This record gives sequence, C-alpha cells and structure tokens, in this order.
Amino acid sequence: MKNKASEKSHYRWIMLASYFLITVMVEIHWLSFASISEVAQQNFHATPLQIDFLSMLYMIVFIVLSIPASYIIDTYGLKRGLLIGAWFTGIFGLVKATGGNNFTLLIVGQTGLAIGQPFILNSLTKLGALWFPPNERATVAGIGTLAQYVGIVIALALTPFLINENPDQGFHLSRMLWIYGLLTAVSAFLVVILVKDEPEPSKGNKALRISPKRSLKFILNIRDMQFLLILFFIGLGIFNAVSTCIDQICDSLNMEQTGIVGGAMLIGGIAGAIILPILSDKMEKRKPFIVLCIFLMLPGLAGLTYFDTFWPMLFSSFFFGFFIMSAGPIAFQYGAEMSYPATESMVQGLLLLIGQISGILFVYGLNIIGVSTIMLIFMILNGVIILLSFGLRESFKKDHSAESSPS
Repeated sequence: MKNKASEKSHYRWIMLASYFLITVMVEIHWLSFASISEVAQQNFHATPLQIDFLSMLYMIVFIVLSIPASYIIDTYGLKRGLLIGAWFTGIFGLVKATGGNNFTLLIVGQTGLAIGQPFILNSLTKLGALWFPPNERATVAGIGTLAQYVGIVIALALTPFLINENPDQGFHLSRMLWIYGLLTAVSAFLVVILVKDEPEPSKGNKALRISPKRSLKFILNIRDMQFLLILFFIGLGIFNAVSTCIDQICDSLNMEQTGIVGGAMLIGGIAGAIILPILSDKMEKRKPFIVLCIFLMLPGLAGLTYFDTFWPMLFSSFFFGFFIMSAGPIAFQYGAEMSYPATESMVQGLLLLIGQISGILFVYGLNIIGVSTIMLIFMILNGVIILLSFGLRESFKKDHSAESSPS
C-alpha cells in the first residue's frame, strides 16, 4: 500500500502536466481567429459573424455537452473521460489544420474540438480529488485554470506572428493551423500514453460517492451550492462579457489601446490564479478568498466603467482580472468540497455551464442595451453577489476529503 501511495504521490504531477498541455491547446483553438479576424474574413471570403461563429461554437457545444461529459467522467472514470477529450482534440485539431483554404473543413474541425473541450475542462476537480491531498486541490484547480489563460494569451498574442505577411504569398493561415494542429496532436498523444486510472488506494472508497444522476439533484438541493451557482451565473457571466467585449468598452471611453488593456486583464488573471489558490490551500480556507475576490473585483469593474485615461484603465483591467479570474479555481474546489459526496465533475460541469449561459446573455445585453448601461448593471449585480458570498459556509474539511489523498 505504501508503494502505491508513493507512486501516486510522484505521478500526480505527470497527470497534472498532461492535463495542462492539452488544456492549453484546447483554449488556443477556441480563439485562434480572434486576433486575426479581418485576415480570416479575407482568406475565406467570410463575414465577421461567420468568423466569430468559430469561437461561439465552443460556447454552444459546451452548453449542450457539459452535463453529459461530466456524467461520462463520473460513471466511466477520469481516464476514459480524458481519453475521449484527447481523441476528439487530437484528431479534429488535424482536421482543422487541413481547412486553411476550406471553410467547411474548418467548421468540422472546430466542432470536433468543441466536443472534446467539456471532457477535458470538466475533469479538473476530479483529477484533484483522485490524485492530490486536500491541501493541494485548490492549487491544482488554479494550475488547471491557469492553463486556460495561457492558451488564451497564446491564441491572442502568438497567432498574428504565425501568419506574418510575405510579399509573395500573403498571410500564412495554413502554417498557423498546421503548427497548432500538430502541437495539439502531440499533446493528445501524451494524454493517451500518460494518463492512468485512478490510484488503487482510492478505489475502495467509490461506494462513498453517489451516482452522477443523483449528484445533480443532490447539488441543487444544497443551499451553499445554490448560492455558488448564482455567484457563477453573475461573476463568470460578467467576466465572459467584459473579456469578449473589451474592444467595445474601450471604444466607449475613447481608448485606443484595446489589446494592451485586454492583455493586462489576462496577465492579472494569470497572477491571481497562481497566488490565491496556493494561499487558500496553505490556510486551508475557501470562503474568505471567495469573498475577497468578489469584493475586490468591484473596484476593477468600476474603473473599467468610468476611467477614460490609459494608466488608470490599465490598472483597473489588471485588478479586475486578478480577482475575478482567481476566484474560479478556488470556487471550483469549494463546490467539490461542499457538495461531497456528489461527483466532482458534475459540480464543475454545472458551474461552467451556467457561466456560459449567462456569458451569452450578458454579451447580447451589452450589444443591445449599450456599454455604459450594462456596465452599471454589472456593478449592481456585483454588489448582490458580494452580499451572497458572506452567506457561504466554509467548505474545507480534512475528514471526508482525505479518502483519496496520498499518504
């Protein structure tokens, strides 16, 4: 038993590294055309909406498949769920690579990648619960969430350089697609050969868990989870809307440095996702950090609403990103702990699902109502979830969490 526990203790970092790499590639594909929209429109003779649809596919498919993916992960195991995600990601990453001059193939590839996404993203808290001790799980959630942010930064910052204009050949969309496609295939292959079934010491505790079908009803009947779902509906929805429409927000304030302001938000999020989950694990507390993040995202949101000069706007964006994007991994772990013995993947899938739905609604509202009005509404909603966050109970408990922790 000691050897098995020791193997788990060492191998858990290989499991996490495999997850990190495939997650980075999934998120790169999500926004691979976001920073080169005009070039893509010219290359495919497409409208702006058709190019935006490539990113929207991820949100649409996630809404449809999030709960089924979580059900499969919890019913058939973490390894099988990750393998499904890896196969879809690897194969359709290559299909997308062949679509440099064929928009139909591009749509097919992007759809397959979107199908793989929920199997990967919804595995994170399950990975933490099966392979890591309780006082490392928020850190694991932070590292896994960090992978999403790294993928977004690479997609937005690196893609324009990969299609550098050539005087004779123009932009190299195909080169960019093949680089991403081949890297995705390698990442998927690593998942296939490196991901293992759950460690042996935890198999005896499967009976402690309730079924995925019962988990959904169980989660929805917990008061703290009801609060958490509202927090995600508003908080994640606000983040999705602000990050998606940062160009419109800057334009409404006569700011021209949209890319820098948006980049500051992501850099802040990366810093927050590294620092705060580690502190949460060290202090063995979840609630204080959730309250802190939700409370301090408000000044950043206010700055994005009212500042119209570069440095205050830049600081506000970093501040907003730092707290809102670090709240996610801590809240994911909070949900997994508070809803025990429900399955972790069902918890994470439900939280991500509701944030995707609100994100679409908030983006639509921003375009219909107008930037200044919707940002004021966001601030009011932020105040609501600050009050709700104080009503949460602490979730960290060493007793039931220890059933799958390494010795």
